[in-house]
Amino acid sequence: MTLRKRFTLFTIFWLILILIFFNIFVYFYVIKITTESEEEVITTKMNLMLENPRIQSGRGLSSPDLLKEYHNANEMIRIIGPNNRVLNITGTNASLLELPATFEPYHHTGMLTKSGERIIYMRVPLYSDGQVIAMLEINRILDELDNYLQVLVGALSVTSAGAILFAIFGTYWFTSRLTAPIQQMVNTMREIDRSGKLRQIDVTGREDSAELQQLVRAFNQMIERLDRTFERQKQFVADASHELKTPLTVISSYAGLLKRWGRDDESVRDEAIDAIAKEATRLQNLTKSMLMLAEAEQEDWLTLEMFDVVQVVDELSTMLQTTFQRQIRVKTFSRVIRMSGDKDKIRQLLVTLLDNAIKYSKEPIDISVSQSKNIVKIEVKDKGMGIPENEIPHLFERFYRVDSARSRTTGGVGLGLSIAKRIVDMHEGKIDVFSLPNLGTTITLQFKQRKS
Repeated sequence: MTLRKRFTLFTIFWLILILIFFNIFVYFYVIKITTESEEEVITTKMNLMLENPRIQSGRGLSSPDLLKEYHNANEMIRIIGPNNRVLNITGTNASLLELPATFEPYHHTGMLTKSGERIIYMRVPLYSDGQVIAMLEINRILDELDNYLQVLVGALSVTSAGAILFAIFGTYWFTSRLTAPIQQMVNTMREIDRSGKLRQIDVTGREDSAELQQLVRAFNQMIERLDRTFERQKQFVADASHELKTPLTVISSYAGLLKRWGRDDESVRDEAIDAIAKEATRLQNLTKSMLMLAEAEQEDWLTLEMFDVVQVVDELSTMLQTTFQRQIRVKTFSRVIRMSGDKDKIRQLLVTLLDNAIKYSKEPIDISVSQSKNIVKIEVKDKGMGIPENEIPHLFERFYRVDSARSRTTGGVGLGLSIAKRIVDMHEGKIDVFSLPNLGTTITLQFKQRKS
């Protein structure tokens, strides 16, 4: 069942339910109000009759003209003796005249139904010398009131039916407008599936609600993000193919050289073996970096824990100094600075930055760790050849090299800084690069010091 039909049926169901309860309430409330009004009428008439001197004294109760002045077309008034004998009566309504005479020595008000008609009555005892001598009774038939109630029921039925019909068409029209953007999204998705080309929903001149506008914007943002992702994937495949082509070409060329001349010329054989081994190592590093970059795209790549950043920096600087015989100076403003993150990935990030600093500079490398409020700040500074200002925005792109020939000499594949940037982003951190040619480069990392 479509959303439009569900919403329409749900709305109609609740509207009918509300109308039923409302009509029932109105019907019984009108009955209550009108019945109380009729009771007040006969109470007023009863009080008026009891003020009659002849009724008060109990003399002349059988006089034919006693009750005539109080007669009403929809009423019957009678006086009943203790032996259920009717002493006096006035009235013309046949249904009321058929009511049995029953003497009651006490005040009583009530309602009864006869032949589908409601009758309200009031009975009051009459006294003489402290003794009950008779009972005065007023019976009032509510036929006019019932006719009004039938009109009310008809009016409520007609208005309810009209409201339901109006609600059906109104809800269907409203849901049509409400679900139009959703249907447009469905059509867009089907078109994308059919053609294989991503496209956004046109929002020009739309007057949808704020929620639907947010939904459309979110859809367009998703399509835009998918488009960027696909473009990056295509670019990644193209760059990877280009990067793989060079070492494979070198290996293939030297393999052919070995096949033609390597058996007899020892120098050619040694040169080819060295070149093949070097390019094979390069291929291994490139493949390893590509697999790591693909793994970094996963959302659950990190394993969060609390660790001491100062300890990680000290251990790493000691290891790299020993390995590369280069001076790395560590400056910290606190003996312990803890943060929440993936310790191994942060270590890998620092290795990448320090490795680049070692490759492209000959002076000592400075690394500082500080904490300001809830921000952990790490700076890696070298005094190397620096990076041109126009190259800095592209520094973290995949396979991008500031100087391709120089990077090939140092063995880089152009993926280290892309992986480093991904590590920073997944930690919700920030990385800034400041560099001047021939003066050096400073890379600043900032991370929020989350408690867990």
